[in-house]
Amino acid sequence: MQDNYSKPHDLRLENRKKLSLTGVTEVPGFNEEAVSLTTTLGSLFVRGSGLHISKLDLDSGEVDIEGVISALQYTESKGGKTFLQRLFK
Repeated sequence: MQDNYSKPHDLRLENRKKLSLTGVTEVPGFNEEAVSLTTTLGSLFVRGSGLHISKLDLDSGEVDIEGVISALQYTESKGGKTFLQRLFK
């Protein structure tokens, strides 16, 4: 298993309308009100309205989300498994 902590994870929020992320390894789900991301430092949930993914490059780990962003919430990853993997174990 590769050590994800050695990969950089950064985020930049511009005027609560554009979120740019690095260190993203997976996008388990998204809709106009929430985006679920797996990053090198745990799971990240983005909530808001009118959300859409304007850039998605998992090879480089870069994701851009646009819309009205109202909340960002991190959860620690457990054993390298995503939330959905743990849920359907």
